[in-house]
Amino acid sequence: MSRILVAAAVALAVGSIGTAWAQTQSTTPTTDAGTKLNFPATLGGASFERVVNYAGPPANRPDLGSSYFYSTPQKMVIMVQVFDGGRRVPPGSASPVVIAEFGNELESVGQQIQGSGYTNFQRPSVPSSCTYGSVTFRCITYSAVSQSNMRVFSKLLLTGYQGHFVKIRIEWGQSPLLQQTGADADAALQAFIPALFR
Repeated sequence: MSRILVAAAVALAVGSIGTAWAQTQSTTPTTDAGTKLNFPATLGGASFERVVNYAGPPANRPDLGSSYFYSTPQKMVIMVQVFDGGRRVPPGSASPVVIAEFGNELESVGQQIQGSGYTNFQRPSVPSSCTYGSVTFRCITYSAVSQSNMRVFSKLLLTGYQGHFVKIRIEWGQSPLLQQTGADADAALQAFIPALFR
């Protein structure tokens, strides 16, 4: 399966395409204005693909911020969304604001997967805490089976940083042609996240 088909299948499973393609996009690396996080052409071994800005037309939703998409050499997709949800976000992963937003994100994921034709949605009943470099996130890994019988996985991470939410999601798949693992995803995040927050 080609890299583009894998990325499209994985992205569809977790809803990253549906709304993203309808928004203002750019393929130019950039710096996020609110957090000053830098999104260069290469970050922790992953290659910049595009940025989607929800503040401009047609969405006109500045509270949704921007999403930055990267691909790894192992054909995994990493998405970073920086947004404030219309409020000031406390730092770290343990505040009630971050915990509530994480619950909202999980609810949204479940609805998107159910409406996309994917089956056998699985996720732990409780999220955990994940630390990469010096940053701690609320995190959870979930999966579903595509119509082509590929199990698609996603690890969702959320924390508060510089008054904003920073949501990171890495996506990978397992099929006869594609054997990516959670360990592969974790290794990619161990390289990517410390480079992003340095």
